[in-house]
Parts: sequence; C-alpha cells; structure tokens
Amino acid sequence: MNLTDIIKGRRSIHRFQDREVSPELITDLLDTAVWAPNYHMTEPWRFIIVHGDDAKEKLAQTVKTIRASKETDPEKKKAISEKIYKKIKSNPMYLIVVMKEDENSRVREDDFAATCCLIQNFSLLAWEKEIGMTWHSYGWLEDPIFREAYGIAPNERAICNMHMGYPEIIPTPQERKPAKELVTIFE
Repeated sequence: MNLTDIIKGRRSIHRFQDREVSPELITDLLDTAVWAPNYHMTEPWRFIIVHGDDAKEKLAQTVKTIRASKETDPEKKKAISEKIYKKIKSNPMYLIVVMKEDENSRVREDDFAATCCLIQNFSLLAWEKEIGMTWHSYGWLEDPIFREAYGIAPNERAICNMHMGYPEIIPTPQERKPAKELVTIFE
C-alpha cells in the first residue's frame, strides 16, 4: 500500500474486533511517529498506553467517577455511568497522548501543532498495520481526578485519548472538498 492509499483509506473506527493489540507494536509505531516536525526539537510529547483488563478497569472507574460527579439526577447518573463503563471496557486499547506545555504561548502553539502531526503520523502507521482508531478530546482529560490517576503534571496537557483496535467495521469514505476549491494562488 502506498502513502496516498493509506491517507485516503484511513477511517475513524468506532467498533473493534475482540482481538488484542500488542503494546510493543504500538511502541514501535510511536518510535516512527515521533519523527514529526517539531520546532527546535522540543519533542514535547509522552504516551500512556492503557491495555489489559486491570488497566481498562482503572480507566473505566476513573471516567465513571468523573462523569457521575457531574450528574445530579440519580437515574441519569446510573445510566451514564453504566454506558461509559461498558464502552471503555469494550475497546481493546487506549493511547493517551500527553504534551508538555511551555510557558511561552508561541512555543506552546508550535508544540501542539507538532503533537497533532505526531498523532496523524501514528494513525497512518497504525492503519498500515490494519489497526484503526478514533481521536477523542474529552473534557475529562482535564479533570483533576483523571490527571492525578495518570500522573499528568501541572505543566502538561492530555491532548487526546485514542480508542484503538482491529476494525470490526470500516466505514465508507466521506467526500472531501477538492483542494482546487480551497486554494488561492497569488502570482
């Protein structure tokens, strides 16, 4: 498969096979993904892999606690908690991408852009290995309960929680606007 096919073929995957993903494979893919461009080689990222029953249980319980604390209606609280818990337990693996936040806002923006490039590199590398994912930037990534549970320092930001696994269903592609409709050329 060539790069054009990988880019055009990649899909956001929401349903996964009941099949484990190797943390070693993910680490190998990340080892290539870190070659993303980053200003002054700040390499502001680090990664948390959530894999296996105990690790998914911890994540499910942490998120369940956070979400339940936001709901006052007992019935809604129970329904939301159960839904979140089941969803987290059902996915094969998670990757949490954490970025160091520089005090300088310009460097912080550059680092965020670089981290997004790394995530795209990673998702394409994973797709090449038939691993699918979705990128989620949940509000609970900023919650103090989550931050404490996963060792997110005050000068760090959890950029995303990626759900990963081997696709059960691959969605059909959605049309994209051709670049020629979006480009302005000054000569």
